[in-house]
Amino acid sequence: MDALPHSGPPGCPLVGVAATYMPRLSEFSFEPGLVAAVDQHAAAVRDALMPLVPGPRRAPREESAGMVRREDLADYVLGFTDWLAETDWSEPVGYDFATLRLTAVCWLIREHDLLAG
Repeated sequence: MDALPHSGPPGCPLVGVAATYMPRLSEFSFEPGLVAAVDQHAAAVRDALMPLVPGPRRAPREESAGMVRREDLADYVLGFTDWLAETDWSEPVGYDFATLRLTAVCWLIREHDLLAG
C-alpha cells in the first residue's frame, strides 16, 4: 500500500490520504491520548492554512476563521507528502509525527466534509 497518497481524482490528493489514514480515526475510542495528539496536529494544520491579514499583528481573517477549504488542504497535503517522499519516510506500525499529521488531515476532511460532491 502506498503510504504517500498521490492518487485519486486529478488535483485532489485528499482521497488517497483518506483511504489510507481515515481508518485510524476509529482508534480514538481505544487510545485517549491519540485524540489529544490528533487534535493538536489538526490545530497546527488549520493554523498553517488560515490566511493572514497583512500588517503588524498578522491576525487570522475573521471571515475565514475556522474554515478549511479543500483546495488549501490538498495543497498542504501535496507539500507534506512530497517532503515525506524526499526523506524516504515509510509508515510505521504505530504513530509518529507524519502519521499523526495525516490522521489529523483525515479528521479535518471528515469535520469539514471536504470529499462531498
